Amino acid sequence: MENKIISIAPSVLAADFVNMEQGIRKIEDASCEWIHLDIMDGSFVPPITFGHQMVKSIRNITDLILDAHLMIDNPGNQLDALAEAGADYVAVHLENTIHTDRIINRIKELGMKAGIAIVPSTPVSALSELLPVVDQVLVMTVNPGYGGQKMIPRCLDKIKQLDDIRKEYGYEYLISADGGINRETASAVRDAGIDVAVCGSSFFNAEDSPAEVRIIQGIE
Repeated sequence: MENKIISIAPSVLAADFVNMEQGIRKIEDASCEWIHLDIMDGSFVPPITFGHQMVKSIRNITDLILDAHLMIDNPGNQLDALAEAGADYVAVHLENTIHTDRIINRIKELGMKAGIAIVPSTPVSALSELLPVVDQVLVMTVNPGYGGQKMIPRCLDKIKQLDDIRKEYGYEYLISADGGINRETASAVRDAGIDVAVCGSSFFNAEDSPAEVRIIQGIE
């Protein structure tokens, strides 16, 4: 397998919401290029986090890639606001989106990159009609809603499947993984074929976040 360097996308779900700018600077200081934004509505998943106003506030203080993960019902209702707020990527969940193709197209029309996310119980085969058109596939390696969970190992097989399909058909989507990624699990996730690793607790709770990023990337 090629020895590529994966990108790390710290999730601000694990940051201090009172000191969000401090969290963003911590991400920048660790030389990360992505920021992961877990948007939850208390319906599709139990917690409530934030919405487009937080995205706009973060956009106002950084030029990093803003990767919005919509764990919400009726995600199509939020796309225009997220585009205006400055999101770069928007991922919606296959499990609660009926007209997924329409929403993927709308995300692109608004000038953003379109992603599709799946929970651990959803097979890769369910994505067959969308893989040719999405820019990103987000594989949840824990059940969504809460940070600090342990990775579900069988989810790595889905990453491998997606990487194999991408190579076979020449698709160009990025593969992201979210959940339980830390220095202990990073090697297995990298070997499975991801491009972007979402890290929350492992990044923000690290004594040395830049070093933690390099360890997860396999650089040291």
